[in-house]
Amino acid sequence: MTTDALGRRTTLEDVAKTVGVSKATVSKALNGRDDISPETRERVLAAVAALEYRPTTLTGPQNSRRAVAIVFDLPASPYILGLLQGALAEATDSHVDLLARLAPERTSRAHRAVAREWIADQRAAGVVGIIGLTLSGPNGLIDAASDANLPFIIVDPVDTRHRRMVSVGSSNWSGARTAAEHLIALHHTRIAWIGGPEASDAARDRRLGYQAALDSAGLSVDPQLIRHGSFAVATGAELAHELLTMDNPPTAIMAADDEIAVGVLATAHSLGIRVPEQLSVTGFDDTPQAAWTTPPLTTVYQHLEGMGAMAVQTVLMMAEGRSPTSSHVELATSLTVRASTAAAPAAD
Repeated sequence: MTTDALGRRTTLEDVAKTVGVSKATVSKALNGRDDISPETRERVLAAVAALEYRPTTLTGPQNSRRAVAIVFDLPASPYILGLLQGALAEATDSHVDLLARLAPERTSRAHRAVAREWIADQRAAGVVGIIGLTLSGPNGLIDAASDANLPFIIVDPVDTRHRRMVSVGSSNWSGARTAAEHLIALHHTRIAWIGGPEASDAARDRRLGYQAALDSAGLSVDPQLIRHGSFAVATGAELAHELLTMDNPPTAIMAADDEIAVGVLATAHSLGIRVPEQLSVTGFDDTPQAAWTTPPLTTVYQHLEGMGAMAVQTVLMMAEGRSPTSSHVELATSLTVRASTAAAPAAD
């Protein structure tokens, strides 16, 4: 840490004077705000590094009531809402506040000073632990939280295998395998897979479960039937169109989540393909919308509310100085069979 001739530590004002901007602008850069130019942000971060500025971190929560911060950078979705509902119920039962947070933007959260400042803000709000919901690129925040002795756990990790990370998820591999086995039992042999982001641990494990079921049944995995994209309706619609307009299209499509499956159903309808008579479709999550699609969606149930509750329980346990029995807590899944799957159509 840089000090002047009088031994005074570098301050936010010193950084502002060096760059020639206001303290508010420096604070915005450190917190990843998007209302300053990228050039200004880079100048601020360069000055922070040169001056070795470190935000003042408090030694402990200053509020009498404890809080847990829950942070995400995905837009609202049935998946996120399910996790939040479980986390909120558990926080209420545990008499702690649940504070919803947006993470610093991805381009700046890896900067050490940004991460330190963001973590310091959480401590100042009385936060005793942080939960990231499918938070991408979290390594800088995890490091800063560890340095501040603040527990940080991730639900369904993306873009990280951080050695200090504690995570919560579902039995994604076995859930996807069960769905694939259901389709195989219905005599489907050309089963396509539309997965989520390849950097997502959950998406990867679900794809591996699908492949394991095919391998066990002696069915070859056709690379042309495997697609990847985001967990979004638009992804399912676009990639399903590619699959269903092939010369030899699949008779079943497994989607890595319900949002993708909704897109698959929409594309099948637009192409005049009847579900489930000509095409079977499965999802993953069993969000409320799965029961209201046309036809209702066969999907893998994962206890989203339970995952949110488990995340709060785990982070509070860590805040009390107790270590979880495992670095990865996993909840069981099960298959919910509805009307979107049926026996494979007879070959012409």
